[in-house]
Amino acid sequence: MIYLKRMNNKEFVLNVDLIETIEETPDTVITLTNGHKMIVIESVNEVVQKIIEYKRNIYIENIDKVKPNKLI
Repeated sequence: MIYLKRMNNKEFVLNVDLIETIEETPDTVITLTNGHKMIVIESVNEVVQKIIEYKRNIYIENIDKVKPNKLI
């Protein structure tokens, strides 16, 4: 989940797993897998960077939970 702002400057949280496409038209339009579209004030690059940081945090958190296999 990432925090974004709509054109009226109101913040909301988006489930990144529902994103199908992100386009700059020049507004940033996010199309979800259910066909709904959202226009946000962040640029495409900012949205992508937030997604990368979110995914990185999830994977790093999960890597820390995995114990390495013992070598025989």
